[in-house]
Amino acid sequence: MSQEVLERRSELLKKNIHQMLVQDNQHGISRQDNMFLQQMIRELHQTSHELNTKS
Repeated sequence: MSQEVLERRSELLKKNIHQMLVQDNQHGISRQDNMFLQQMIRELHQTSHELNTKS
């Protein structure tokens, strides 16, 4: 993927993770949402790694 695509993906993942963490802190989240959150965190980690190797 191009640098721009990876940066945009990283921004979107950070935004979505932040929203889910706020929801979890305020109201809690379901087991399914928690699994989805963990998947997004893994994707963010992978994307960050790809960005660092391209730099």
